[in-house]
Amino acid sequence: MRKAVMLATIAVLMSVAGAAMAAEIEVKMLNKGMEGLMVFEPALVKIEPGDIVKFVATDKGHNAESIKGMLPADAAPFVGKTNEDVIVTFDKPGAYGVKCMPHYGMGMVALIVVGTPGNLAEAKAIPQIGKAKQVFAALFDKLPTKAAEAK
Repeated sequence: MRKAVMLATIAVLMSVAGAAMAAEIEVKMLNKGMEGLMVFEPALVKIEPGDIVKFVATDKGHNAESIKGMLPADAAPFVGKTNEDVIVTFDKPGAYGVKCMPHYGMGMVALIVVGTPGNLAEAKAIPQIGKAKQVFAALFDKLPTKAAEAK
């Protein structure tokens, strides 16, 4: 009995320690940033599974939500409310497209890359509107190619 209690205690402590080791990254939703008007800053985030991204409503009029089809097949989509912070734990490896719905056409998008993304080709293939096309093209260009990773 004593051994079972000790094992259970160790299991609980290990799960708490694992959660405590998760990184939390802050992404600001801005009217004006270093990359221009209506931006997420940073717009490209590379994290590990289990890490947390906090989308901060620094300026009013913004939200953060996942883009349909631009996330791993088994990942849950999310939709934040306008003018409110959104905290998302990214458990599944892959590429996640994020948009501010009111400013999507103006290019207010972000790319969250979790671990080794197996869905890059699928994420790139999702049609975008307005300036979001250009912003995503630039974000994807910042990622290493498979040939470069193999070296």
